[in-house]
Amino acid sequence: MTAWTDAAHAEIDLAAVLGRQRDRESAARTYARSFPVVPVHADGLRVTGADGREYLDCLAGAGTLALGHNHPVVLAAIRRVLDSGAPLHALDISTPEKDDFTTALLDTLPPELAADCRIHFCGPAGTDAVEAALKLARTATGRQNVLAFTGAYHGMTAGALATSGNLAVREPLADNGFNVTRLPYPYDYRCPFGLGGPQAHQIGARLVESLLTDSHSGVLPPAAMILEAVQGEGGVIPSPDRWLRDMRRITEEHGIPLIVDEVQTGVGRTGEFWAVQHSGITPDVMVLSKAIGGSLPLAVIVYKSALDSWLPGAHTGTFRGNQLAMAAGAATLRFVAEQDLSARAADLGDRMLAELRVLQGNSSCIGEVRGRGLMLGLEIVNPDATPDALGARPAAPELAAAIRTECLHRGLLLELGGRGDSVVRLLPPLTITDQEATSVLNRLGEAVTAVDRGASR
Repeated sequence: MTAWTDAAHAEIDLAAVLGRQRDRESAARTYARSFPVVPVHADGLRVTGADGREYLDCLAGAGTLALGHNHPVVLAAIRRVLDSGAPLHALDISTPEKDDFTTALLDTLPPELAADCRIHFCGPAGTDAVEAALKLARTATGRQNVLAFTGAYHGMTAGALATSGNLAVREPLADNGFNVTRLPYPYDYRCPFGLGGPQAHQIGARLVESLLTDSHSGVLPPAAMILEAVQGEGGVIPSPDRWLRDMRRITEEHGIPLIVDEVQTGVGRTGEFWAVQHSGITPDVMVLSKAIGGSLPLAVIVYKSALDSWLPGAHTGTFRGNQLAMAAGAATLRFVAEQDLSARAADLGDRMLAELRVLQGNSSCIGEVRGRGLMLGLEIVNPDATPDALGARPAAPELAAAIRTECLHRGLLLELGGRGDSVVRLLPPLTITDQEATSVLNRLGEAVTAVDRGASR
């Protein structure tokens, strides 16, 4: 253990802390079940536990920590506000910090949206912003039905959950009164049409058009379409640019507001500042959270001014005036832009994908490697099962969980997603160095090899 750990944390009983958490907190705990770690120090990619062990954090607050832990520009922004004596909480009242944050945010947005938009500060989480976006679209259009996609994840509150795809969390509340039409998301490895590739993407677009034009489709006129340009919790599935442009064309032709959820994909994560910029589309509404707060809770929606049909007080929330988050967020947005970390994410992400595909070639349990920028995933499959017509083998959640555990033993923190939690996900900070990326890949490779050998016995 380091000297500072000995001095500051010698009194921490790791087993006792974890035991109290287990006894005091709800059964809905998630990350705590996977990682029996009590973090006491963090810097960039590295996290030190109460036992003195160091970990490489490729979870990064589920993508919240664009600059990693305790980045100097973030800490400086927070200290500046703390030392100034400014209010830390201001509801939706105008403050210098809010004004600066909105300026920094507008500077990064797709130009067509930034030129004529409104920003609404929501509650502190991405799911709050999704609720606001759905409510805005329903208010502006006077319609209720929402088009959403298989594999989607938009949050855990009622409306956001209704538009999400995971049946395990939706089933207890399936009849929650929200009218949602589910559409197939382009997922080539497990293509719902049994085709994969551009032909399947075109069929998916044609299906949407048919549902909207067929008077007997049973689909009510939608208030909005909501989607992710890269599905995160759904298994790291990038949408094809052509397909996304088709969704934009179709929604425009039918007067349907297009909501793009950039909660996890934003602020340089995918190799562009916003994931929609890969395809060149401009949505009507963008849902933003996670990295925009510079590690602190902050969520907003940005939408075209024509949709601004709310009356005063139509959508409020107590914790939408977090001044520390606005200061940290503005500093983060500017640093990512000034340092061109989007391009860095694109370049390093491509190199990591190439290395992961080499690992795939040497492994029997990796069905597919995919991602965009520093949002990467490995779909883990049963190597002994018979592949389907497209060559995809059944998901192997137990092997994915074993890989996560082997990574933890090697000091690497990462999480799972996708169908049955069978996709190993990497979400490192955009500030990860080449040397750190190599270390991450080496540890992951060792973990996959260990599990692969065990599975082949």
